[in-house]
Amino acid sequence: MDKDLRYYFQHPWLRLIVAYLVIFCNFLLFAEDPVSHSHAESDIPVVGNVFSFVSTKYPDEWFWRMVKVIMWLIAISCGMLVGKVLIHGLIFKRMLRLKMFRDEQGSWMTMFLTVIVSLYMFSYVYNLILFIGHSKHCEWQIGSDMDVTNESMMKAAATCTWLGDLVTALIVTDMMLQDNLYPHWATGFRRLYRLSNVPRILIFWCGSIVVATVVIFLIVSDYISWDKLNKGFVETTELSRAFLASFILVMDLLIVMQDWDFPHFTSTIDVNLPGFSTHTLHWKYGKTSITGKWFNYGIIFLVMILDLNMWKNQIFYSPGPYGQYIDPVSRKVYTVEDSDFVDMGNETMWTWEARSEIDNTTGKPYREQDMFMYSRFMDYSLSVKCTAFIPNILGFVMLFTLVSLYGRFPPNQDGTYGGRLKKKRRSSWRRERKSTTEHYYRDLSSESQTSKKRTLKIKKALKIAKTTNL
Repeated sequence: MDKDLRYYFQHPWLRLIVAYLVIFCNFLLFAEDPVSHSHAESDIPVVGNVFSFVSTKYPDEWFWRMVKVIMWLIAISCGMLVGKVLIHGLIFKRMLRLKMFRDEQGSWMTMFLTVIVSLYMFSYVYNLILFIGHSKHCEWQIGSDMDVTNESMMKAAATCTWLGDLVTALIVTDMMLQDNLYPHWATGFRRLYRLSNVPRILIFWCGSIVVATVVIFLIVSDYISWDKLNKGFVETTELSRAFLASFILVMDLLIVMQDWDFPHFTSTIDVNLPGFSTHTLHWKYGKTSITGKWFNYGIIFLVMILDLNMWKNQIFYSPGPYGQYIDPVSRKVYTVEDSDFVDMGNETMWTWEARSEIDNTTGKPYREQDMFMYSRFMDYSLSVKCTAFIPNILGFVMLFTLVSLYGRFPPNQDGTYGGRLKKKRRSSWRRERKSTTEHYYRDLSSESQTSKKRTLKIKKALKIAKTTNL
């Protein structure tokens, strides 16, 4: 390979740094985000509608429950049909001719995204039916509110994000240790790693299960408090947190673009899936299969949705709706711990002045009962905070540009290593014609010499035979 920019951009060490750095950054963002500690009801556009449509807000009457179930079943079916036939089959495969979507690859990821859009649209159709036929339609209307607190929702999102990042990092590590494009890195460990499938399968499953159990316990139980460990060493604002969320999203895109077969994913080298001894998972009853590339990057795209929600939280964050307030001097964030108090929805009851009043039962200010964070709210304008999305725009532009330029035609016929290895120098047409002609006449001359020698041998043999007969 030529040691150009692509050589270093897709080097295994840089890929490992990006894959594991994104895990740390997600932890830091979750710990510093004030929304993660809010006891107010979670309100997420689109995702909230889908969650409420499928999981919550079922009417008391069995008839309307059945109507709701039938509606979201129809929505899922329509979403899968549109994603499979229209988006994947017609647009990606036939019109754009993207090799990464050849055959049936990427169809499940496409259908997942179209199902979310379909459920969101059908939720409003269900609201219209409720408005026409149900007497208490306002009580069961589907909206972006999720009937769970922001704290619970963010813990679930952090758990899913962390698991997705962990699996992605392990998959990237496993694929690079199995592959041979960069043969001079970690040679000893790679030699031991590829002796048998048993060690790598045990390392993947045992390591991921143990680490995931520990981390999920720490996230859910609040056994370790970040602010007690932090001690004011890290004091982020909504602007710095927005840039951190943007940086995480860019790294998610980098993980995809650093793949050695990006953007066509047509490699003929069968690299086994992490935790398995095969490169493709098949389910014979449903006639479905999952390949290594989409097993990995399908998870990345799901994590991107959660990361976009984290970015949205920072851009549109204001303490009041989340049951929080700030110290007017230090601009530090305080969180009201009483969820019943927050459910009243009266933001004037949890301002700095209101929480500074003395509680008659304890003789101390109310704010001492609240949670203190080192995170700050500086009340930047929306135009300033939106500058944090500029790196994301550049990342998406780079991704779509590379896919449109190189995603339709792989660099060679078999796609081995994405055409990364050096090829023989191609000569000019005249030189090729001259060399071909020289080879042709050389072959003719060699054939003529061979035929002459053969003729002489035959004549010699005939002469010996005649003398013998005589």
